[in-house]
Amino acid sequence: MKQIFDHIYFVVNQAVRTSLVLFKITIPIIILTRILNEWGMIDYLGYTLAPIMGLVGLPGSMGLVWATAMMTNLYAGMIVFASLAPAETLSIAQVTVLCTMMLVAHALPVELRIAQKAGTRFSVMILLRLSGALVLGMILFHAYRATGYLQAPNTAIWQPAAQENGWLDWAIRETINLGYVFLIILTLISIMHILELLKVTALLTTLLKPFLNLLGISREAAPLTIIGMTMGIGYGGGLLIREVQQGHLGSRDLFFSFCLMGLCHSVIEDTLLMMVLGGHLSGILLSRFVFAVIVTIILVRLIARVSPAFFHRFLFYPAKLPQ
Repeated sequence: MKQIFDHIYFVVNQAVRTSLVLFKITIPIIILTRILNEWGMIDYLGYTLAPIMGLVGLPGSMGLVWATAMMTNLYAGMIVFASLAPAETLSIAQVTVLCTMMLVAHALPVELRIAQKAGTRFSVMILLRLSGALVLGMILFHAYRATGYLQAPNTAIWQPAAQENGWLDWAIRETINLGYVFLIILTLISIMHILELLKVTALLTTLLKPFLNLLGISREAAPLTIIGMTMGIGYGGGLLIREVQQGHLGSRDLFFSFCLMGLCHSVIEDTLLMMVLGGHLSGILLSRFVFAVIVTIILVRLIARVSPAFFHRFLFYPAKLPQ
């Protein structure tokens, strides 16, 4: 019985510590983003992005959708899309391009801060996410146009319910969301601990070792990277930060993990969200995953040629994390 309580204490303690580190990052960013939204800064960013949307075959108004998703989250971007899309005649291909770009680059203030807290350079990660979204969007745009694929008019299957937007209602919603985050982290750590006790984690990472070697990710970082890709950076990143605190992962492990997760994460929930807007799986899932893997492999090959001094000066710095 004592051994069971020891395992429970360990799991809860790790969940609380991981959540506190994550909340210290996310709460100030969430508040700042809300303030910037109140000041109209997100609208301004949307207008700035309007000319860029032409590069991916989208009307300028969709720049506001992408800007909202980048600065806040996918749900907010979906609401803006629902309000603007009826005025445009968008094809399934166009919506797929937009949704894919949103998936690669969204919630940047929070997600980039998590990556930065683990040690990755902010400038590198924001360049990777923004350029990755734009390059993948252009690839999909030209591929769909050249093949004539998905050119039928898009029909979204979701219309958002109206939400109260006052500060109190916003604070309640965000508090509830943080509560869900803690419960998910607690569940993930519990599952990981059980899998470790059953030696399942070791088996899975052994089977994935050849693929992970291509991506420059060690077997120690593999389970957490997979969590990040399936559940999201908020969860995988939070668990990776916990491993940094305990000194279990190397710098390059963390860097390549965040590169891969940055380009392709939350493949379950976020993919489903974009499907209800009309996004096609060929872009929002298949192309996004293949693109992330290819880019990470290229980065592994390129960074293998740079000196440790260059790597730590321009790409990654040892993070000083609270214990």
